[in-house]
Amino acid sequence: MTSDIRSITVIGGGTMGSGIAAACAAAERNVLVLEATRDLAEAARARVAALAVDAAEAARIAERLTVGTIGDDLGLIGDSDWICEAVIEKLEVKRDLLRRIEPKRRDGSIVSTNTSGIPLHDILEGAPERQRRDTLVTHFFNPVRLMRLIEIVSGDDTSPEAHDKLVHFVHDVLGKGVVDAKDTPNFIGNRIGCFWILAGLHKAVAHRAAGLTIETIDALMSAPVGIPSTGLYGLADLIGLDVMDSIARNLAATLPEGDAGRAFASLPAAEAAMVARGQLGRKTGGGYYRVKRTPDGGKVKEVYDSTTGTWSPAARVTLSPVHADLASLMFADDAEGRFAWDLLGDTLVYAADLVPEIADDVVSIDRALRWGFAWTRGPFELLDRIGPARVVARLRAEGRAVPHMLAVAERVGAATFYEGDTYLTAEGGRAPIAPE
Repeated sequence: MTSDIRSITVIGGGTMGSGIAAACAAAERNVLVLEATRDLAEAARARVAALAVDAAEAARIAERLTVGTIGDDLGLIGDSDWICEAVIEKLEVKRDLLRRIEPKRRDGSIVSTNTSGIPLHDILEGAPERQRRDTLVTHFFNPVRLMRLIEIVSGDDTSPEAHDKLVHFVHDVLGKGVVDAKDTPNFIGNRIGCFWILAGLHKAVAHRAAGLTIETIDALMSAPVGIPSTGLYGLADLIGLDVMDSIARNLAATLPEGDAGRAFASLPAAEAAMVARGQLGRKTGGGYYRVKRTPDGGKVKEVYDSTTGTWSPAARVTLSPVHADLASLMFADDAEGRFAWDLLGDTLVYAADLVPEIADDVVSIDRALRWGFAWTRGPFELLDRIGPARVVARLRAEGRAVPHMLAVAERVGAATFYEGDTYLTAEGGRAPIAPE
């Protein structure tokens, strides 16, 4: 199917909106960016232009891009095939903007609300039938030009035609990896990825008190797992503790009662204190790590000890062969193994209980974590590497419930979730893996 989305309006020219606009204009689509004021619109133009990868692309973007204001130019959206709202992550702001969009757009145009976790049914509460039919969530991952993942969320009333047209465009024209997510809090990638981060910050408190260092925790939660070398604390530095605080507050307000993530839907006390004093991560010059100049002109990487409030040179960690291999690490009877089982084990158990709640299949969850969080393997691919039966046996030995997908695998005698070019379905059958 060839996409017939030729003209796009992006409302909101901030980080996300400018990235979406740049991707579309670089793909030789006409793009209109609308902002609140003329000055903000011109700033958005410059932001979009700066995202060109070379001079040829810069010329294409300049030719295809126009900017305007919501107050003066909203009527121009009548010429757009796709209107993408990318304003601030506040429910009432998005609702109000979609109400203003509706009478200005033409029949058959697609509307998407770009959000990282606000449910579509909340945004569309009280909306007319035409708007519900043509509106979806697009959750582009940041930075848009670099990250492959986009989560698409349809509502109960979204038409298949609107869904299919937008999916074909972002996949075939923009080159994104598309994952269909359910209309649930924080969708797929952030629901599981942020569980891992927030649970990690909480769980690490006790493990650090027992002797594990920040550097060791980051080493354990990187190469052995197939997670980028930032590990846990380095990733929190990259994202920013203020952002993680905002995500935690959103999870606290939206996660269902009884969800395991609710126990970690806040920052630990030490991290809350860091936020309060502006020690947020890389963007403030340091969070858990910082790089300092030495008197001789060199550089030293330092790590922060939240218990003493002091900085010291960060140690280089070399893992033993037992700890460098995921399957042996998870069952090692030492401090490193206990931490890995506590955090990664709980994350995999959490993911295994979310099918089909947040996604229809294990493939969607694995792709969301690989494409959105740069994991080498998704949760079910990690379970296959560890051994689903071993995980089930340990859960039972600990007197814990077996999550849905692990129970399905046990019931049908599946040794792994993936076999050849098939995956285990939520019902216990096998289905072909769709092309990426």
